[in-house]
Amino acid sequence: MKWHKLQHIFAPDNNFDWMYSHAANPFAEHISGDIFRIYFTCRNKESKSHIGYVDVDFGNDFKVIGISDKPVLEPGEPGIFDDSGVAMGYLLNIENKKYLYYLGWNLKVTVPWLNTIGLATWNEATGTFDKYRRAPIMDRSNEDPFSISYPSILFEDNKYRMWYGSNLKWGKIQDDMAHVIKYAESADGIHWTRTNQVHINLEHPNEYALSKPFVVKTGDLYQMWYSYRSNGDITTYRIGYADSKDGYNWVRRDAEAGIDVSADGWDSEMICYPFIFDHKNKRYMLYNGNGYGKTGFGIAQLIS
Repeated sequence: MKWHKLQHIFAPDNNFDWMYSHAANPFAEHISGDIFRIYFTCRNKESKSHIGYVDVDFGNDFKVIGISDKPVLEPGEPGIFDDSGVAMGYLLNIENKKYLYYLGWNLKVTVPWLNTIGLATWNEATGTFDKYRRAPIMDRSNEDPFSISYPSILFEDNKYRMWYGSNLKWGKIQDDMAHVIKYAESADGIHWTRTNQVHINLEHPNEYALSKPFVVKTGDLYQMWYSYRSNGDITTYRIGYADSKDGYNWVRRDAEAGIDVSADGWDSEMICYPFIFDHKNKRYMLYNGNGYGKTGFGIAQLIS
């Protein structure tokens, strides 16, 4: 496959106190016509992450036509699982309600951080998401004892299927991790059963992290795009690709991902956090560039 980069869309520039920098983990929601709402993770001056959005007109050169003036989700009170920040995960419609699966961040002492998955639902009256509860819906467990991260979810055969990140070990620095992709299922989207099987594993030289899977089903083929970190002399994120006939057994085909860093500019050092979607018979990818979203996000189109 081959992706053609179209343009850089947005990066915060101290727009608000809570949106000082970064536009990581872009996730597009179709509003109407050519208008999409793109949610993302931004940071304040203390690097505490919030979730905001921009509205983008695809029919007018991807022009930003609106920006949230308040966070749709913000960190919790001290001591709660998301007190160090909240990050955009996956937005899903369940029985005409919008469910936001988000990452809760805790900064730690003996290891860099702890991530767990929280749930929030859309409140039309306030224009924000209400947290489902004060605790995560997927926390550390015997299957995932260290940390878990970004989910991708599909609903099929009357069940919810989730692919998510899990850390197999930790150390004092992030390079000490072994972050892979696992799988879970749910009947209601809230209570999840984990398989404790690694479905996408590390394979490149020096590789230590697979992050932010995004799964689509094209015909009978499951396709997954994700970020992978470190491959020989390359130490920053790149976008990888895998496919599967059943959603359980995956084959990594990173050489076929069809997108890489640019020669210069906002995405010349890394590319990461892909989001794949279709509009008017075209397939698009939103993705982040340098600095884990510090330079914002752009868009590419699948051309072959």
